[in-house]
Amino acid sequence: METPKLDFLFYPKSVAVIGASNVPGKVGNAIMRSITLRYDGKVYAVNVKGGEIEVNGKKFLVYKSIHEIPDEIDVAVIAVPAKFVPDVIDDCGKKGVKAAVVISAGFKEAGRADLEEELVRRAKKWGIRVVGPNCLGVTNLENGFDCNFNPPERQARPPFGKVAFMSQSGAFGAAILDWAAREKIGMSKFISLGNMADLDESDFMAYLGDDPKTGVITGYIEGVKDGRKFFNTAKEVTLKKPVVILKSGRTEAGAKAAASHTGSLAGAYRIYQAAFEQTGVLEAKTMRQLFNYAKALAMQKPARGDRVAIVTNGGGAGVMMSDGLLERGLKLAELSEKTRERFKKDIVAGKLPHHMSYKNPIDVIGDAPSSRYEIAMRYALEDENVDLLVVITLFQSPAIDEGIVDAIERMKAYGKPIVFVAPGGDYPHKMARNIEQKDIPVYETTEDAVDAVYALVNYGEWLKENGKL
Repeated sequence: METPKLDFLFYPKSVAVIGASNVPGKVGNAIMRSITLRYDGKVYAVNVKGGEIEVNGKKFLVYKSIHEIPDEIDVAVIAVPAKFVPDVIDDCGKKGVKAAVVISAGFKEAGRADLEEELVRRAKKWGIRVVGPNCLGVTNLENGFDCNFNPPERQARPPFGKVAFMSQSGAFGAAILDWAAREKIGMSKFISLGNMADLDESDFMAYLGDDPKTGVITGYIEGVKDGRKFFNTAKEVTLKKPVVILKSGRTEAGAKAAASHTGSLAGAYRIYQAAFEQTGVLEAKTMRQLFNYAKALAMQKPARGDRVAIVTNGGGAGVMMSDGLLERGLKLAELSEKTRERFKKDIVAGKLPHHMSYKNPIDVIGDAPSSRYEIAMRYALEDENVDLLVVITLFQSPAIDEGIVDAIERMKAYGKPIVFVAPGGDYPHKMARNIEQKDIPVYETTEDAVDAVYALVNYGEWLKENGKL
């Protein structure tokens, strides 16, 4: 598998926005606003009308043609009517542009496959790599290169982090970015794939597989462009880092909708299921599950087994977590005799309350301070029968203090994955953000935490099967 060299797309020194506009609400104006917010490279505005544009407090001379720009251009962002795009690609080729992000719609998805083929033919002639057409744009959260045409006040951008996301749907991609921003989930790169006339999901998967800034690759797809290419790429990339895919078009009606959306052939869903299983791709069924998986895999090492220990200050939550794990085919760890004796000894010595349960789930009961949690977590993680720890904390209890944040961080020394659950409202949410600053993923419900455990175990099993763990 040859990895496409696409750094020039994500780390351009200069960008031309072709179709730039001074009119608020126009796509060309929104792109200029996005791209000039944090990106410190050179930005040039191009529109046949010429004139001047002011965005984000900065004024830009508008060039009537890309040829008038007195500088080399790495990337062209194209937002003009579809019928003009092939000629614009020729202009870009003569200028030496390396990549084009074609925002314009009206190609294969609108019944104009011929126009899309012409776009590709001309791009290949000049050696230009194309994202789209019919796409939202690309965003590099690391350097601020952002040609997403949804303005920041309508669609937030997440902080820089380890999760990359590619999407065949611009609207779905926008929602994911917004959600990730709200949940403070760090992202490295976002790619709106559009019609994938040239660069496709496999090309970006291969690139992100070698990208040192990306820890987890996620994506929304309706159909892959080349099944064999996807299969071979995924099988290689998943041995480097996890890949999580949300596949739509799983039903006949959904497949038909996909065809009219991006001109994508969704194909038989069972074939995709088999391909995901054989290549180590983790399939998510919902948007929420996609990020439950991604957050856990970005923050924690994969599990070496499927034996899970639970520490909780709420018995009901522990039961719900147990049910969820067993229903997903995971196991509750059988604590060793040595571990049980340690708990007994501390109960006799008065370090732990006599009415707590030290079976699994380990119920430290509602009046547990962080010091009691720390004893229970330590004993669980030191047990050789435990592969992964789930910690459930009902922060509504007045006994639990903020020392739990430092206590959970100390547990990282054991090298076993940890998933935290903090149900409730504002205070638990605040504590969750503090804990996630320590790279421990926190979930609001046991159901979400089950997803996280499943992802860590599933990916660990794939790596073990292939001699990588």
